[in-house]
Amino acid sequence: MSPRTSSSTAASAPQWTVPGATAARRVTLVLILGALAATAPLSIDMYLPALPRLTEDFGTVASRAQLTLTACVVGLAAGQVVAGPLSDRLGRRRPLLYGLAGYAAASLLCAVAPTVETLTAARLVQGAAGAAGIVIGRAVVRDLFEGTAAARFYATLMIVSGLAPILAPVVGGQLLRVVPWPGVFVVLAGIGIAVLLGSLAGLPETLPPERRSPAGAAAIVRTFATLCRDRVFVGHTLTLALAFAAMFTYISGSPFVLQDIYGLSPQEFSVVFGVNALGIVAAGQIGGRLAGRVPLGRLLGTGLALVVTGGAALLAAVLTDAGTTVLLPALFLVVAGQGLVLPNATALALAGRPAGTAGSASALMGLTQFALGGAAAPLAGIAGTGTAVPMAVTIAVLAFAAIPAALLARSRRD
Repeated sequence: MSPRTSSSTAASAPQWTVPGATAARRVTLVLILGALAATAPLSIDMYLPALPRLTEDFGTVASRAQLTLTACVVGLAAGQVVAGPLSDRLGRRRPLLYGLAGYAAASLLCAVAPTVETLTAARLVQGAAGAAGIVIGRAVVRDLFEGTAAARFYATLMIVSGLAPILAPVVGGQLLRVVPWPGVFVVLAGIGIAVLLGSLAGLPETLPPERRSPAGAAAIVRTFATLCRDRVFVGHTLTLALAFAAMFTYISGSPFVLQDIYGLSPQEFSVVFGVNALGIVAAGQIGGRLAGRVPLGRLLGTGLALVVTGGAALLAAVLTDAGTTVLLPALFLVVAGQGLVLPNATALALAGRPAGTAGSASALMGLTQFALGGAAAPLAGIAGTGTAVPMAVTIAVLAFAAIPAALLARSRRD
């Protein structure tokens, strides 16, 4: 399926969605939407290497410093529930621009926070404001594309946004070599301002007034209730969220597991992160090229099989003390499989949604994704940093739990 080309859609959609749009405009769209999707994950992960210094500077304990991470994830989950329905009612552009401005301001507040409590509050606001980029970016793609074309576009976005949660800790670690930890938040504020300016200049409104939902709060609640009764939407959303939670567990647990338990140096750890990042991008691009020739449901199933195989191999490697020879390839499969799961599950979940409800649907997806990810990540370290078993068990359980979720949605796969 190609981008919508009916006369009504072509008349109301931006020019670069119509066949024949210039390559430059398509590249601009990819870069802006990719940056929107990447901004919030960067907020979660870029400052992870700074946690020990932050804890020391504030004279607090590690658990209170880690609450700043939890606050950001909570903000990301809750903010999407607000920004998505607002974008259905007001259009995509206005809520997005306000969200990006709020994100930049909150990032600067994080940099000057005098106490860990103030930092925690600022991180909550930063996450909530940054959520607008994730949820509205997904809705913009749904405004412009359907089915196979949407899956291809989401796969293209993996080049820009898929690297963010994987490489952000590495970038943050390098930043800390030249700036104190508040400098990380100054950089995040700069990223927010850059994305805001890019969106102002290069991202027009994609939801014209005649396609918007005039719904108030009660109607929004009814929309959410309808989505929750749709087993196809719920199945694809849970598949995406459980797979993402497995990767999020890897991101939060692997620095301790690979370095403290398996003895990798920081440089070796960075190489592992980089290889896994290439895996998710490569899988996404392969899936994007196959979309249209291979059913999206089959691509999703292949990606899920990779994640499940990796999760099972990871658990076996840890329980049998097989070492990094098995453990590292297993982690690669868990991460690379996301390149097929995330874009195809997203496209299938949003397929057929009316334009005026795409923001609400995207919000519910994002809430589920980050709620599960935020809940699962701490489990990786529940037994301390001396064992890899909790991380391996959590990843394996999440991967296998995604199987029945995918089967729930099976009846309406492309």
